[in-house]
Amino acid sequence: MTERTYWLQRVKEELNHRSVVWIAGVRRAGKTTLANAIPGARLFDCELPRVRAELADAEIFLRRQPTEGCLVLDEIHRLSNPSELLKIAADHFPHLRVVATGSTTLSAKKKFTDTLTGRKSELWLLPVLAQELSQFFPHAGPEEVWKRRLFHGGLPGFLLSSAPRDVDYLEWIDSFWAKDVQELFVVDKKSAFQIFLQLILRQSGELFEATVFAAPCEVSRHTILNYLSILETTLTAVVLRPYSGGSASELKSQPKVYAFDTGFVAWANGWAALSHEAEGRLLEHLVLETLHGHWPRGAVSYWRNKAKNEVDFILRPGRGTDVYAIECKSRLSKFDPAGMNAFRRLHPGGLDVVVALDAQGPQWRLLGGRRVLTTGPTTLAQALLLPPSALEE
Repeated sequence: MTERTYWLQRVKEELNHRSVVWIAGVRRAGKTTLANAIPGARLFDCELPRVRAELADAEIFLRRQPTEGCLVLDEIHRLSNPSELLKIAADHFPHLRVVATGSTTLSAKKKFTDTLTGRKSELWLLPVLAQELSQFFPHAGPEEVWKRRLFHGGLPGFLLSSAPRDVDYLEWIDSFWAKDVQELFVVDKKSAFQIFLQLILRQSGELFEATVFAAPCEVSRHTILNYLSILETTLTAVVLRPYSGGSASELKSQPKVYAFDTGFVAWANGWAALSHEAEGRLLEHLVLETLHGHWPRGAVSYWRNKAKNEVDFILRPGRGTDVYAIECKSRLSKFDPAGMNAFRRLHPGGLDVVVALDAQGPQWRLLGGRRVLTTGPTTLAQALLLPPSALEE
């Protein structure tokens, strides 16, 4: 078992901040393994009928728990009223440290009647980040490692397998439907929903327009928007909003949608191997996961103007800070500064970053006449977390 030290430290920090921590993440992202690695963890698997019966009276159950260590409630959304138990724990047993895991955010209204605002910390466990790859493959070369990560994806079981099979992906999708979608949402048409999921996987990273999906799924535009909300709530898709400073030339509302994992995107597109174009496209996903692994979802957006100039990601690291413009390319030689130049004419000031699979870094370079910070995906977080003054030559 590979210990995900970055995430374990994040859990410990959140437990110091709140007595209840909610770990959300897609199925097989490693939530149970992470929770078990918490020192003193006492795990209760809520998928077991015996455990659900034991937790039926939340107050009695919590009174029986020792104060030392950490109480882990795995797959808590299987309970009939999970938010009630967590609310009681936060309000009446603050001396207990409680970690709950589930495959959705707390906005799955069918089960979570209370989002526990102010009572809990939330942690989104992402697929294996680029910075974690050396822990999983300590003796492999960097090119071999990132190729495997892009092609196999970041769910630990898929990443570590010699070659994920079609049946593995189909089994995951069936489990997602049965254990997440059906239990937590009202969806009448299984076939339409699964067609929509497959289309999102194939077109991941593109601009989203609901009417485009309505015809192949044979449902209304309103239903497509409901499906997208379900994918967003289950963290199976990320809806990325455009960044705008108010200029009439900028897109202001149309989102981009990214699927949750590079391996599933590669599988849905039928790629037997990765071209440079496919590598660049999947690198965007890996970079987005890095950004979401270190900053809130609202801090990350994309930029595009009506002339179709675009910057892959815009990051606002903190309130009142300059924004970072981030471009992703399979190779540094493929970087075209046109999008970044157009963005900086409207939004001067801030760090310009190019992430490429062949980049060493972090390193300042002059590309296409523009001075940018270049870095590979494994050192991206390191580069962005340093103060800009520390990046000067």
